[in-house]
Amino acid sequence: MINKSMSNELQNTRKRLIFRAGHRGTKEMDLLMGGFALEHVPGFDAEELAAFEVLLTENDPDLYNWITGTEKPPANIAEQPVFQKLMAYKFA
Repeated sequence: MINKSMSNELQNTRKRLIFRAGHRGTKEMDLLMGGFALEHVPGFDAEELAAFEVLLTENDPDLYNWITGTEKPPANIAEQPVFQKLMAYKFA
């Protein structure tokens, strides 16, 4: 029963994060973060989900500048595996 409960909790977290990523407030970030989330979040484990949730707390202008290479992200962000996956994602 615990495994099923944990599985349901992870699924709910995935759904919530996918929604949040696609509803950032700016169309550009909705597309960038939403597309990434749709493709990657379903396969994230609990640790990756937590890291992605923290990443979603960053401001849109900062995230946009980091993704587009206009600014360098802080080291604590740049070193995160989830952020590295985001940077490797093809936003086509």
